[in-house]
Amino acid sequence: MSVNNTSKSNHPFDELFVDVQMSDIFPDSKTFNDYIPKESSEKILEKYLEEKTKSNFDLKQFIHTNYIANTVSANDYKSDTSIPIAEHLSALWPILTREPNLQVEDGSLIPLPSRYVVPGGRFQEIYYWDSYFTMLGLQENRQIDLIEGIIDNFNYLINKFGYIPNGNRTYFLGRSQPPFFSLMVELLRQEKGDEVLLKYLPALEKEYDFWMAGKNKLVKDKASVATARVVKMPNGTIMNRYWDENDSPRPEAYKEDIELAEKAGGNPSEIYRHIRAAAESGWDFSSRWFKDGKNMTTIHTTDIVPIDLNCLLLNLEKTLFRAFLLLEDKFSANKLYNASKLREKAIKKYCYSVEEGFYFDYDFVTQKHTASYSLASSFPLFFEIANKFQATNVAKKIKDSFLKDGGLITTTINSGQQWDAPNGWAPLQYITYEGLRAYGFDILADKVKTRWIQTNENVYLKTGKMTEKYNVQTPNIEAGGGEYPNQDGFGWTNGVLLTFLNS
Repeated sequence: MSVNNTSKSNHPFDELFVDVQMSDIFPDSKTFNDYIPKESSEKILEKYLEEKTKSNFDLKQFIHTNYIANTVSANDYKSDTSIPIAEHLSALWPILTREPNLQVEDGSLIPLPSRYVVPGGRFQEIYYWDSYFTMLGLQENRQIDLIEGIIDNFNYLINKFGYIPNGNRTYFLGRSQPPFFSLMVELLRQEKGDEVLLKYLPALEKEYDFWMAGKNKLVKDKASVATARVVKMPNGTIMNRYWDENDSPRPEAYKEDIELAEKAGGNPSEIYRHIRAAAESGWDFSSRWFKDGKNMTTIHTTDIVPIDLNCLLLNLEKTLFRAFLLLEDKFSANKLYNASKLREKAIKKYCYSVEEGFYFDYDFVTQKHTASYSLASSFPLFFEIANKFQATNVAKKIKDSFLKDGGLITTTINSGQQWDAPNGWAPLQYITYEGLRAYGFDILADKVKTRWIQTNENVYLKTGKMTEKYNVQTPNIEAGGGEYPNQDGFGWTNGVLLTFLNS
């Protein structure tokens, strides 16, 4: 399988790129990476090296002369809070929808063949796992063609790169995001029948091959414990971790990554890899990935076997199994069935703590659970992996430790990171809600839904905005943390809210 490992954007790692990123011209590193060069980067660099020596040189003016700023059309939209929120959400889809244009090759944006929905705010590209939760709202609004178009885009990216990148930007190449593609296909199958499984079977297989790359080598090599995204557990079972093909600063967070690596000490390449792996998880960033549970300087993502990732890959294995049954390919079906059973046993063995009555990520280096209580523990309920006893214990912990006035906090730690308390995120409200309902905890599930709806509506009435995350511990205070301000739009928030309003 061929994977494009480049992490560069339209701005190569040259003197201009570094000078701009380490300056204070832009509010964050991502901004420059989304600018579109007016001519080739090589010509602009040549011009820069010549002009920067002049006494009257102005770097900011040089950038605005030689690049086109990325436009953010969602910010121009004015809400009418007098209309019902469901109507507002439906009206947002055209604002967040982008048209295909395979002819465009300038800048860092990877062109796509079909229409797609962006999150909003600074995020003017499609994101992998965001899109599943966006699709839930599109399904409620019966925009099935748009759902299929987004899936076709991911199919295109899988065929082009061998995997679905974090987003359709060149600087995201080298990593993916939580593998929700099989759930997207299942969502469309509900609308159009089993032929959908067969249509996307080649892409599903490629996605699986990407995540399992290196497995055979790992099995044969008794001394190796992990390579790329696969991990050999103490009993020989293969599980997965988050990873990135690159170990350099992220172009879209260049300055921030360098500063963190300097503060952390040690080998910078290892820090960069852990940072990138956390970005692949979608939880960028969270105390979930920190050794001390507090400080990002202790990040060690690639040492961790995450609960949610392995539940998602179990679902992918089950989806492939069903597709092979449709083809009457018993050999392949049995292979995937056996793989799914081994993974299911491994999740229960390595991620469930009998003492705590909760699911935890597993640190395969120390061979013990991490100390992070997080909503990733809802994934075994969502995919109905947990037994009734385990589900009951998890539900109790969610009720006692995670449920707040405005919904569910993400972890029980307030580290200042955005994927920690006091913040709540739409995808985790939905996963937990459905997981609780799957085991009959309907009263608790309804509390999660009702409080989340109220939080969304209150912020909307106050600001006219739907945002990417919310402070659920103190709902009247805006959510914070992370590398950038809270963003409005917002694709997955809209999708989950529409689903909750109609359930």
